Amino acid sequence: MDVQKLQNLISEKREQMVADMIEMSSIPAVNPKMGGTGEYARMQWIMRWFDKRQIPYEVYEVPDENVKEGVRLNVVVTIPGTKLTDRSLWFISHVDTVGPGDLSAWDTDPFTPTVKDGRIYGLGCEDNSQSVITTMYACEALFAEHIQIDRNLCFYYASDEETGSDFGMKALLDKGLIQPKDEAIVPDGGSADGSFVEIAEKSQIWLKFTINGKTSHAAMPHLGINACYIGMKFGVELEDALKTRYDKEDTMFNPPMSTFEVTQKFANVESPNVMPGKDVFCMDLRILPDYSVDEVMEFIQGLMKQYEAKYPGINMNVEYLTRVVAPPPTSPESKVVRSLMEAISETGTKAYCGGIGGGTCGAILREKNIPAVIWSTLDDMCHTPNEYVVIDNLVRDTKIYLAALARYEE
Repeated sequence: MDVQKLQNLISEKREQMVADMIEMSSIPAVNPKMGGTGEYARMQWIMRWFDKRQIPYEVYEVPDENVKEGVRLNVVVTIPGTKLTDRSLWFISHVDTVGPGDLSAWDTDPFTPTVKDGRIYGLGCEDNSQSVITTMYACEALFAEHIQIDRNLCFYYASDEETGSDFGMKALLDKGLIQPKDEAIVPDGGSADGSFVEIAEKSQIWLKFTINGKTSHAAMPHLGINACYIGMKFGVELEDALKTRYDKEDTMFNPPMSTFEVTQKFANVESPNVMPGKDVFCMDLRILPDYSVDEVMEFIQGLMKQYEAKYPGINMNVEYLTRVVAPPPTSPESKVVRSLMEAISETGTKAYCGGIGGGTCGAILREKNIPAVIWSTLDDMCHTPNEYVVIDNLVRDTKIYLAALARYEE
């Protein structure tokens, strides 16, 4: 593999990469569970992109009654290996995005990608359109030069990553398409200089709490039970208690401690003079592997029982929206980690391994004993207003992928 030749080809594609990023990112792909229509239309754009280049792919449809098409699409491009055809190296990019949030917090229209100061601003440009574009161009370069590595090389464009991957990664795992002998690079996290290589994640738990009281007129509170008041007190006490009780730190992770944050708050009543009989809110928990998720949940349920005893007449429920227990980390000595770190180091950037709070496909793969590494060069703007991708990073990351793949020719 002539890595320098491939990297030169990528440099020449810079403006086209920008144009494709803008065109693709202008197609809404907000996950249905976050109020959007899904990634179906954007996935069709990806398929047309490969069709124009005569690059073959497979489409895996997963039924989903929550989208108008009735299915979610997953696209996989495979370059057969030369020797180890019973194993594959995967590049995994997700196509769905979160919602834009407060539109007034954006300086530009999140659905109209805008180029400014060497960046492309727009919803999902970093998370995860950067990965989609960079891996597509790496794939195109390999096809153009008829290059294979020692094992199968698979470029996977996934649905539904933002809300659990039930219609994406998990469905493909259930089909047996990704095997324990495989490895994966998931460009869905990283650092501004590209030095951070993520090999571990905390347990990721999303909880939805429902406090049931009794509605009444706010001027007659003795006739009801204020679920909002109780829910707010409970949420604050719970968050403070969790942070105090589970305060261990592990410098492998950034941040080094477990995190517990009250997040989404649901509407209750439609008038300011009505005392709510129901209060619903969510909490995001990222728990270090040192702690048992079941033990944390026992503590939470214990506090709920205390509140039910303290406030007669209320009923409290908790349900999982997401529950991913931290799997063992990917070994720093695995081939995928070593190959990527060597490729990064060739650029003059010293790479290092560590862990994050969780929330990528990497944890799902590691749970199946599949070595997975999360890496890209980014400013960590995901899920924030004015999200952007640095244009130079599109070119840089694609070149590093190709350099890493050269280690698989041996």
